Amino acid sequence: MEYALVARWLVLYAALFALGLPLVARLLPHSVGRGAGLAVPASLVVLSLPAYWIGQLTWGPIALALGLLTLLLASALAALDLAALREGEVRLAVDIDVDAATDAAAVFLLAFAFLVAVRAFDPAVHPGGGEKFLDFGLLQTLARSPVLPPEDFWFANESVKYYYGGHLTATLLSWLTATPPRFAYNLALAGFYASLVTAAFELAGAIGADRARSTAGGRLSTPRVRRRLAGVVAVFFVGLASNLVTAGQLLVGALPTSVGRPAAEFVAARSGYTVDALLGGVGSFSYWDASRVIPGTINEFPLFAWLNGDLHAHMMGTPTLLLAAAVGYAYYRTPEPAHRRRRVLLFAVVPLLGAWQAVQSTWSFPSVLALGWLAALFSPADAWSLLPRTPGIRQRLPDLGVPREVDRLAASFVVAGVAAVAATVLASPFLLGAATGGGERAIELLGPEMRSGLGGLLLVHGAFVVGLGGYLLSEIRIDRPWLLLAGVVAVGVVGTQIGLAALAVSVPLLVLAWVGLRTSASIGYEAVLVAAGAGLATIVELVYVSEQAGPGRMNTVFKTYSQVWVFWGTAMGVALSGLILNAASRVGSGARAGASERAETNGRAKASERSAKSGERSATPDAASGDEGERSHSPRDVLRVVAGVALVVGLVASTSVYGVLALGAHFESGPAGGPTLDATQFVETDHPEQADAIEWVDGRSGQPTMLEAPGTLTYPGGTDERPRAMYSWHANPASSLTGVPTVAGWQHEIGYRGEDAYMDRVRDVDAMYTGSASERAALLAEYEVRYIWVGPSERARYGSVAFGSEAIEVAHRSGDVTIYEVDLDALDDR
Repeated sequence: MEYALVARWLVLYAALFALGLPLVARLLPHSVGRGAGLAVPASLVVLSLPAYWIGQLTWGPIALALGLLTLLLASALAALDLAALREGEVRLAVDIDVDAATDAAAVFLLAFAFLVAVRAFDPAVHPGGGEKFLDFGLLQTLARSPVLPPEDFWFANESVKYYYGGHLTATLLSWLTATPPRFAYNLALAGFYASLVTAAFELAGAIGADRARSTAGGRLSTPRVRRRLAGVVAVFFVGLASNLVTAGQLLVGALPTSVGRPAAEFVAARSGYTVDALLGGVGSFSYWDASRVIPGTINEFPLFAWLNGDLHAHMMGTPTLLLAAAVGYAYYRTPEPAHRRRRVLLFAVVPLLGAWQAVQSTWSFPSVLALGWLAALFSPADAWSLLPRTPGIRQRLPDLGVPREVDRLAASFVVAGVAAVAATVLASPFLLGAATGGGERAIELLGPEMRSGLGGLLLVHGAFVVGLGGYLLSEIRIDRPWLLLAGVVAVGVVGTQIGLAALAVSVPLLVLAWVGLRTSASIGYEAVLVAAGAGLATIVELVYVSEQAGPGRMNTVFKTYSQVWVFWGTAMGVALSGLILNAASRVGSGARAGASERAETNGRAKASERSAKSGERSATPDAASGDEGERSHSPRDVLRVVAGVALVVGLVASTSVYGVLALGAHFESGPAGGPTLDATQFVETDHPEQADAIEWVDGRSGQPTMLEAPGTLTYPGGTDERPRAMYSWHANPASSLTGVPTVAGWQHEIGYRGEDAYMDRVRDVDAMYTGSASERAALLAEYEVRYIWVGPSERARYGSVAFGSEAIEVAHRSGDVTIYEVDLDALDDR
């Protein structure tokens, strides 16, 4: 185990944490905690964004230095009182909450250590069960590239057509710690996980403390207590909880056969599970199954994603997504007269975060902008006041009969549109470059046959529906709330009948959040997070992005549900802590009131006794028996506490089962040589005949083009005997593990380039291995091929390979691999 490297990265994260504290204290100056848990995500954005822009000209030490300099300057400007500094006095302009910073640092450290341990037992970037070949290849090509965007290691001589911002950040961190990519992969993964759960801790805690301030309560509901409890609950639901699939599977398996089999058949007909799998109990458990619930989709949750170990964009973008949510929260809390601060937050900070999120995880780019829109929509401040010359509009709209809610919608759309334009301009180097390609993409309407069923949606989202829905219903303050509930239920029933089950799952949460925000002072920004998640969960039941990266709506649901989980998991921290503490505070307040009444009654009784002894008539009523104190503990209040605790226990227990089983199985075995963070050690263990050759390729400097068999089984005019290509070792191990680009890699490139462009290259690769000498020479020169890899995959595809040219000589031979070097000048001479 590489403990020295772990310590080195912890020192780096401590520095990023310290530098980020002034930044987030400026963002949330009046919140309990001052945003301490958001310090690392803030530092990563400020470090990465300028490095990315400079990288368009030169990528490497200069980009790293300018990114680091920007972070140092931004932190100093945020921390120091500039007016005092001009007078020659050094004075801090921000108030750092030391206790909150200590809490956040502890959460980060525990989360980082947890994920390091998880990765140390399965550190390999093996090709199956995910996209680790893609992710590690991006790290390697970024380490080699002289300019951005980096060269595509699966499509030589062309730049990457993929969102690579998270890999860019990981590369910067690896340079700052002098860590090779094979170790940086897992250490960066642990850092992103720790950043996410710490951000969830902070945002939920800050909102929860606000709720405590706005409601009466005793010691159990002080802002500090509420902050910590809300934060811990959010950490659990964001970082450790799962959907209800595993608990449901075990429950069905435990039922008597006469009941269990019909139940299993019912669930299987409405999800992606088989009857046998549902009845198999613990013996049939697989960590993989819980991510494939709704047919035709991927339903990942954070614990699954990090346990599976892809360093993928939808995971690395989540800390920035919560940072954007915190910016929305800061705007939500800013009073209307603070026009300058609100404009900076919405028209500067949101676009900057949106621009970076476009590079880091493009699927979340609209969500960052939507968070700004939701903050403007639900903030008490009038969004029209952000724009010049709008008082006339604001005064005329009511006169025209425009309802207040429509006015708010119009204003929020206008200001969010301004922010969106700014974000698009800032992200233009990516949106007009790496984001464009030959792949076909279109937004399509979702037919009823493709939509999720009620059973699948409840298995995936049921815990959130119960927890968040119960909280919102308990806090909404309107006349005849049963009418609202009846209406929501009726719409849900209709939805299930017409094939739109979202009307029974996500739409009710959206309605309850919206109504609660408009009618109840006890509901705050947590409902904005509920609305954000509910909106996304509903949208993917109506439309999807048709693309070649995955069949149907698979990729749309995959990349969207990861965002839904983060929003709802954070909101659960506020909701569940509120259910318990609010009810407990009511009981506690009743107990204190009863004690006070008993003391007052006893005092009156003693006064009456003294009066009687002195012969005076008492002026007070006879002493009461103390029943008032007993009546203050109303059965309703006690029932609310019991129900709240039972609900929380049930939700935590049902969403914990997966983690217990999955982590237990995960830690049962590890790498042959013991725990390690070396992502490529598995090559020596599992593929020793190719390990030396891959190491030799990795030792080449720069980005020389290498020829490998393409990552597809399509072979016009021949037979490819590989059992499979993509998601296996049989395709492009050398380019994927070294970043040295090959002419045609995995078939993923169809989604980036289009089928024609990719298949043209596949045919050219085939011709370079099997064509005539003249055709081979022309193509080798066209693609500037320096090395030719001939291993088991190439022999399975092409049979015996020989070149018979003085311009192509053996450069390396080991195990079952021969690597040829091409003398391009000699090819030209021929």
